[in-house]
Amino acid sequence: MPSTLIYRPAKLKLLVTLALILPFVNIYAQSSYELNSGWKCAPIGSVKESGTVLSTPAFNTTAWMPATVPGTVLTTLLNNQKVPDPFWGMNNEHIVDIYKTGADYYTYWFTKDFKETPASGSNQVYLNFRGINYSCDIYLNGHKLNRTIQKGMFLRFNYNITPYLAKNGDNRLAVLVHPPDVVGNPNGGQGGDGTIARNVGLQYTAGWDWIQPMRDRNTGIWDKVTIQKTGAVRIADEHIVTLVPGVRLPEGAQQPAVIKVAAELSNPTAAMVNGSLSFELDGKTISKPVSLKPNSTTNVSFADYSLPNPKLWWPNGYGDQHLYKFKLKFAAAGKAVSDQHQLNIGVRQLTSEYNEHTGSRQIMVNGQKIFIKGGNWVISDAMLRLSDTRYDAEVRFHRDMNLNLIRVWGGAMIERPEFFEACDKYGILVFQDLWGSGDCNGRWQDPQKLDDQWTRRKYPDDHGLFLRSAIDQIKMVRNYASLAIWCGGNEITPPEDILTALRDTILPKLDNTRWFVDYSNSDSMSHNVLGGNGDGPYGIQPLPVFWEFKTFPFNSEVGSVGVGDYESLKRFIPSANMVPPVYDEETHKTKTDSVWDYHKYIGYDTAINKYGKAKNAADFAMKAQLVNYDQYRGLAEGFTSHMWDWYTGFIIWKTQNPWTAMRGQMYDYYLDPNACLYGLHNGSTPFHIMYNPINGMVMVANNTFKARRSMMMVVKTYDMEGKENLLTQVFADINATTVKKYFSIKGTVDKLAAKEGVFLSLQLLDESKKVITDNTYWIPDSKGGFSGLQKMKAEELSVKAKYIKPGRVEVTLVNKENSVLAFFNRVALVDADSKTRVLPAFYSDNYVTVLPGEEKKLVIDYNVPAFKKKLEVSINGWNASNVPQTISIDE
Repeated sequence: MPSTLIYRPAKLKLLVTLALILPFVNIYAQSSYELNSGWKCAPIGSVKESGTVLSTPAFNTTAWMPATVPGTVLTTLLNNQKVPDPFWGMNNEHIVDIYKTGADYYTYWFTKDFKETPASGSNQVYLNFRGINYSCDIYLNGHKLNRTIQKGMFLRFNYNITPYLAKNGDNRLAVLVHPPDVVGNPNGGQGGDGTIARNVGLQYTAGWDWIQPMRDRNTGIWDKVTIQKTGAVRIADEHIVTLVPGVRLPEGAQQPAVIKVAAELSNPTAAMVNGSLSFELDGKTISKPVSLKPNSTTNVSFADYSLPNPKLWWPNGYGDQHLYKFKLKFAAAGKAVSDQHQLNIGVRQLTSEYNEHTGSRQIMVNGQKIFIKGGNWVISDAMLRLSDTRYDAEVRFHRDMNLNLIRVWGGAMIERPEFFEACDKYGILVFQDLWGSGDCNGRWQDPQKLDDQWTRRKYPDDHGLFLRSAIDQIKMVRNYASLAIWCGGNEITPPEDILTALRDTILPKLDNTRWFVDYSNSDSMSHNVLGGNGDGPYGIQPLPVFWEFKTFPFNSEVGSVGVGDYESLKRFIPSANMVPPVYDEETHKTKTDSVWDYHKYIGYDTAINKYGKAKNAADFAMKAQLVNYDQYRGLAEGFTSHMWDWYTGFIIWKTQNPWTAMRGQMYDYYLDPNACLYGLHNGSTPFHIMYNPINGMVMVANNTFKARRSMMMVVKTYDMEGKENLLTQVFADINATTVKKYFSIKGTVDKLAAKEGVFLSLQLLDESKKVITDNTYWIPDSKGGFSGLQKMKAEELSVKAKYIKPGRVEVTLVNKENSVLAFFNRVALVDADSKTRVLPAFYSDNYVTVLPGEEKKLVIDYNVPAFKKKLEVSINGWNASNVPQTISIDE
């Protein structure tokens, strides 16, 4: 069905205001500020004047369009209502593509007026660009700053503008931005016709199997622009390395750690500068005298510093993420500080070794092996509307999934410092791909690609630009504790000369403490004894597959489905297109609405029908959440059940979407979680009780460094009427970092489930009888369906909500004795007037089942400044008698 053309620019502002605020900026100079408002722009075709004219305040830009910087041309057009929201319905089809229009259509002039008086004495002023896509010319006050065109999406540009500042302080900056050299044909292939990869840039912009093409290919001043003021000497590209010898535990006194500090200092003046470079750490100041020749750049290294009794940084689930404030500064002799940077550093040591038993690499942090539970990440926003607040929210979701790693996929970019700050904060290791993919760069024969494999294997066109960009971006992010792995590319190595330079020269010199893997399916990472591509499977799997099929021992991509619930679907699907997919079990084909298809829906096939055929889109989306939860809990449990035996880790493809796609996401583009997130949250819990659906074995996974003893294991079933059946209870113990099998209950469970299914409840209690970990499964009937769920009695939970403190709500769910289970309840924080959800909000658990006579509490966090209206809590359950039930929040 066709969709209506709708303009929805208001959505862009939504995400800026709805997220949690980061408490600090990781790096700042002596005096620095962003040029992030007041920009104007115009397409090149409408401008006859040169840059030297445009960059003088005398030139009138009143008629020019307000520009979004940082941002892309498409973002500016959207904010000015010149194009419809490409994330809604079929609107993207109504935006002209650069492949058809030619590059000039999206080539734009940008201007910015700013106040800055000339520097006095030996002081200096710098103009810094952190990212422009793809090439540019830069003018200030009638002067061209670059001698040759600046090219490279992944290069930081900086200019000493001290000589060019206007005497009266009124300055005009003008930047002419050109699109990528090769824009590619978005013909429906992975990366379109593949030629987008001839650039050193983003490949997804020509389209992929989870996104439609970005029509401007993300042309624009897409990252931060700053003015930086220093004294005579400027600090650049500091390098802090932390070494933590031995095998450590999170608790107790620690032996010293070694801190290595180095930095690059530049003196652009005509005079010799004498002074001292110093760093402050944990209350101590270490200084070193430095002399800098005129017009020179010098690398300075400190002697190794021994940090006593360090507070260590650990990945999520294994310990705390302590971050030290680290200040590096240069002061000229007898003068004030010339430049200083402040960072937050985690003291930890990353190592890796090959596990001969599994046939894969394993990661160690502070000497302890870490079982990797990861998610693949593409980019935060397909239109590069990046923010520290959105990064914080997305990475927090990964923490809440009980994951400990994010892999940044190679068809996008090296992520921004704000992303790494969030990963440092939440304990998420980062597996960072460099730029390239098997699809565009020639691994496979592909009739949709313009060039043959031999030609594509040589992409990009400019190998020197690739290496210069890699050097620059490595320096930009190498000080973050979370950065764990460098990878040459997605499913293929870069060309041999690039690979050799990275492996043998660049990384050993610039960042020699991290593991470098040549590509994401490399045998050095995960030995492939199965054949094929070395990753997968993808899509819905029967749950036993996750437990019994031995896949790749460190699987870089494995995943299932990810449709959001009905509230999520309404954010991008017009009401006329709210038509659920229909799967024909005879032809094995799915009839899908055009908008669903455009947004990359992949089939749930027979999985929905096991819960009863979908009555409408809302019913389909609800039943999809049951599938989502079961799939990702099963995936996490199946892999974890074989940790250190079959596997050293798994990475889900994928956990987030930068566009309104309908696959591979634990939360939608608007930061609303679905049941995938909470299935993972459950199945990936560091200390977790679980049930093997193949042999009926009750098992416990202990992904912590502590052994546990004197626990009571309680195993029960409940029928569809709520009748309890205690199968067994037994005291149990388990060692650290291991999985343990206890006993099989398969025969009993299968017998009880045969007629209409049964609920299985597993609990571990501590010595005070408090629940340590629990898990509730819905077991299908003998035909593999959930016939009992379809006729459960309605049950109304007793629900209370109260504010614990500003920005935090506690919700208590109570199911009365002798009732049926209150099954699969979605809790949501909503605006009391509009009943729309507060986004993002973070739930300690969700899609919860409450047993008869049980009480469960969960906590909701949200950002207070963004939501000052009256709020309520909404509950929607599978067998709830009042749907949705809305509860006021007690003060």
